[in-house]
Amino acid sequence: MSHFWRFFSPLLWVSVNLKSLKIFCDIVSRRSFSRAAEDNGISQSGASQVVGHLENTLGVQLIERSKRPLAPTREGKVFFDGSRKILAAYDALEDEVRTLHDEVAGRVRVAAIYSVGLHHMSSYVQEFRAQHPKANVRLEYLHPERVLESVENGEADLGIVSYPRSTRLVEAEPWREEPMVIVCAPSHLLAETDEAALGALAGLPMVAFDSDLVIRHEIDRVLDGQNVEADVVMEFDNIETIKRAIEIDAGISILPEATVLREVAAGTLARVRIADPDAARQLSRPLGIIRGRNRPLAPTVQRFLDLLRGHAADLDAVLAVAAATT
Repeated sequence: MSHFWRFFSPLLWVSVNLKSLKIFCDIVSRRSFSRAAEDNGISQSGASQVVGHLENTLGVQLIERSKRPLAPTREGKVFFDGSRKILAAYDALEDEVRTLHDEVAGRVRVAAIYSVGLHHMSSYVQEFRAQHPKANVRLEYLHPERVLESVENGEADLGIVSYPRSTRLVEAEPWREEPMVIVCAPSHLLAETDEAALGALAGLPMVAFDSDLVIRHEIDRVLDGQNVEADVVMEFDNIETIKRAIEIDAGISILPEATVLREVAAGTLARVRIADPDAARQLSRPLGIIRGRNRPLAPTVQRFLDLLRGHAADLDAVLAVAAATT
């Protein structure tokens, strides 16, 4: 921090505003002038002028423009880290002041993986807005790596991920466990039974997650442990696309049970539970909540986090109802 304040003295603050800091941070995070400009509703030349003004004020180069994608210089990295702390502190201060009248009017930015359950997360957001009408909640669905990056870069206050783990930049806490099931088309032979051993999948065409995703590694690990070699015919990073492929009987898959409840109820997909309790336990997918390490949460963000914690057991109730009605 001492290096940062060498550049960012109180006198310098007079000539630099928060909007400029945000635009600069967005350029570094997005690694693009054009994308950051679009995020802030300005032209690309306007974003470039902001950086140019900051560089003239500081007397140093902040962005290495000859590299693609764009990257900050050493001084730019120090300025970026310090600017993020200032923006986070201001957001927390603004939120605290607005809540002095017992009205929650701050902002919450949540990034979630695609398969976390669009219906359930949307219902939590609606519940929070009903409780706090003046709060601004933004929910965005992203690739797992982008969820992590968004929290690390301060673009998101909270992230919902599978197989959560703490790192140097983020803290992770467990949220809920999701049982996994075999999923197939209603016309598939497996659909005629309520449960099956993983050995029944040997040689069957499988629609799988992309090979770079943790969930794919975990599924492959359990299948290997059962000496099951499936025939992967398609790979996707989006669980909705996997479900669409199964519906046309392109193959079977192993998916979190909660993500297929609607399709099972509608009769477009069939769910087959895993017969071996140990294999089923190993395949259970953990979900967690991540937040920036050593980054204080604004009061509104803390309230939303508390709401999510309060709904941690919702999944058990949902699955119990589904089991009783099928």
